[in-house]
Amino acid sequence: MSFFSQVKGFQKNYWIVNVMEVFERLAFFSVRAVLPLWMVATADQHGLGLTFTEKGLIFSVWAACQSLIPMFSGSFTDNFGYKRSLYTAFSLNIFGYILMANATGFWTMMIAGITVGTGTAIFKPPVQGTIASSVNEENSSLGFGIFYWIVNIGGFIAPLMASALRGNNTDGYTWHFVFYAAAVATAVNFIPTIFFYKEPAAKTGRSAKQALQNTLTALKDKDFMIFLMIFSGFWLMFMQLWDLLPNFIDQWIDSRDLAKLLPAFLTDHGSVKAEQIININALCIILLMVPWSIITGKFPRLVAITAGIFVTTFAFLTAGLFMAGTITAICIVFFSFGEMTCSPKFSEYIGVNAPADKKALYMGLANIPFALGWIVGNMVSGPLYDAFANKLIITRQYLLEVKRVPLDTLKDIVEKYKGSNPDKLLPETIEKMNIENFNFFPYFQQIMGVDQYEANRILWEAYHPWRIWVILSTFGFITIISMLAYSFNKRKNR
Repeated sequence: MSFFSQVKGFQKNYWIVNVMEVFERLAFFSVRAVLPLWMVATADQHGLGLTFTEKGLIFSVWAACQSLIPMFSGSFTDNFGYKRSLYTAFSLNIFGYILMANATGFWTMMIAGITVGTGTAIFKPPVQGTIASSVNEENSSLGFGIFYWIVNIGGFIAPLMASALRGNNTDGYTWHFVFYAAAVATAVNFIPTIFFYKEPAAKTGRSAKQALQNTLTALKDKDFMIFLMIFSGFWLMFMQLWDLLPNFIDQWIDSRDLAKLLPAFLTDHGSVKAEQIININALCIILLMVPWSIITGKFPRLVAITAGIFVTTFAFLTAGLFMAGTITAICIVFFSFGEMTCSPKFSEYIGVNAPADKKALYMGLANIPFALGWIVGNMVSGPLYDAFANKLIITRQYLLEVKRVPLDTLKDIVEKYKGSNPDKLLPETIEKMNIENFNFFPYFQQIMGVDQYEANRILWEAYHPWRIWVILSTFGFITIISMLAYSFNKRKNR
């Protein structure tokens, strides 16, 4: 069947949910692009002022909601209705994004994260179910391929939009614009849902009890579960690309060399914003996924998976060892190649090896390593970053331990700043400001008599913040060894 014949075979609902996916991804990825930065940004940056440990805990709970709920929400969708599920998802996400825009601390941000995570989890089953019911045997591969393309298109455009909306230190931070824009983009989805989307024919869906019973049966498949546990190491690294690396780039990486290679409209006063550097990953997927899939298509599945994890691990490690933005960008490119090598083969391996009558169930449980990697990664990375790489803490330590600045002097700086009550800062933010969450970096530059880049270099050489990537990459090396052992055991038992 020709390409155009396949496209012509897509039902109307197929195109409608793809439009929904565009706006949902625009909202979600625009928020996710700047959220790691805003959550830990200090008062002078109009941020929330959380610790990295607090940020990691919020992301872990968010991950649990977004990743684990879809394992059981399919039955909810079948019984409650696709349209009603979509209305519920949109409403939750809009409320969550508005709550983020008005968050004042840890608990309001936690509630916002849970709300958005739950809304996203409810959104996925009706969309994926509609795609599945709108294609046929001949065009299903193309149909899901286009859908995956749409996801990445949204994932690429969103950070560019967020980067423009959130502002900067020179022109003034406007983080809340990103969250309100996400709420508006989500609200747009009510239009196609109300006026154009047609409720799929009623299905004899499983009850929640039946879904749970079948899930528990699949979880008893020892070989399957071992494979999922091992692959969670890949997702741990992948999610830190989004959740932690932007903070590291923002605090430590000198992107002036990278800015010289880009057109002026993509730069920010001679540097490149963290979310734009991370966005190289989505660009690589968009441009290279199809041809790379052709190249790796004939590779043995476990070989491709192991090789992909090997590449991502070394790219993950190297990205944090140097301060040059160009090296970071190159590492993200290599990381993307590793992702394109192992991620599709992971799904293929499960699909081929799942029992014939349980393929859908096994594919649904393939979300487990994503959940584990995202949850564990943030539980671990937050405290590690505070311990080894948080520039706020390192700067304060250097002032106290090396420069011997009196503690009272630092306290006076904080009180003077609070007394000035800068415009556009929440009174709650001013009230809770103290020496522990204050940005002393400008003061450090002043007493050292250097610019921000030389100041970064001094702190880098004194405290070696790159150590956090050595620690985190250990999970990747353990994953490689475990996957090699798994592959060897599979060949041995043939």
